[in-house]
Amino acid sequence: MPYFNLSDSINLLSKLTFKRFWNGVKVYASFRISRLLRKPVQWGMPISISFEPTTSCNLRCPECPSGLREFTRPTGMLQKDFFTETIDEIAPELLYLIFYFQGEPYLNPQFLEMVQYANKKGIYTATSTNAHYLTDENARKTVESGLDRLIISIDGTSQDVYQQYRVGGKLEKVIEGASNIVKWKKQLKSKTPFVFFQFLVVKPNEHQISDIKKLGKEIGVDQVRFKTAQIYNYEEDPNNLIPTNKKYSRYKTGANGKMKVKSGLKNHCWKLWHANVITWDGLVVPCCFDKDAMHQLGNLKTQSFKETWKNNNYHQFRTELLNSRKNIDICSNCSEGLSVWED
Repeated sequence: MPYFNLSDSINLLSKLTFKRFWNGVKVYASFRISRLLRKPVQWGMPISISFEPTTSCNLRCPECPSGLREFTRPTGMLQKDFFTETIDEIAPELLYLIFYFQGEPYLNPQFLEMVQYANKKGIYTATSTNAHYLTDENARKTVESGLDRLIISIDGTSQDVYQQYRVGGKLEKVIEGASNIVKWKKQLKSKTPFVFFQFLVVKPNEHQISDIKKLGKEIGVDQVRFKTAQIYNYEEDPNNLIPTNKKYSRYKTGANGKMKVKSGLKNHCWKLWHANVITWDGLVVPCCFDKDAMHQLGNLKTQSFKETWKNNNYHQFRTELLNSRKNIDICSNCSEGLSVWED
């Protein structure tokens, strides 16, 4: 989960029921016991899940399989009926719901209806957007939906810098969309969504860090935060994206002179005990690093969520993670154990 400030934390805690609290205790205890025994023990249900509204996207970002159109899995839209059926099953224990995996959520015409449904279940909801579809009408509907957190990706304060990573994007659309949200929050006297400017720090934009702070204040967003970028081929960095400021890089130079992930690869992963990802067509995958759904742990079109969460596939994956994580391909570029958010 990303950074929370005080007001956002209070909002999140307001969603905490006794059942969700007790579920969290069970999940954390089982994770600690699993690390101690080096054998998976799984109590409780996920605290957090990510639901993918769509794989479609209007941009062509160089480090994103959705932007590069490089998926081997099918593209499509999450259907509301399937979503509500799944949420009904897990809502009592679920605290945090992220409407994002790949793609641009606002391209799904039912997206805000699903947000509203989850909100009525008392679940904290969040999404991440490139803000090109935050028209005046969509901004109003977003505030009315009850969405708790809106992460707006804005990776430059001038068009020439912004478009170097957000290929095909228009900075003026992002600024307009953010302004629309801020306006409707004021008009509707709503404390939500918490509007979050996410600045993905890469070499082309690292000189604009102070500028984005000023822009955030001018527009009136609640928070500006900086995120380190995942680079797929980080050893060679062909797109020249790794920033020179080491504070904003997930990578460092190893003994062999090649770049490596700062966090290392220890044989444990909290995500596999408290969270998971569901694709638009119902596949359950371990985490957000499995962007092409190569490690399918279940299919919610053929099995219930509770059955999937504790099935043999999950047990086997957790076992491998506790004993030989370096052999799992999606873990090789993982940020688990490393803070990806910086001030």
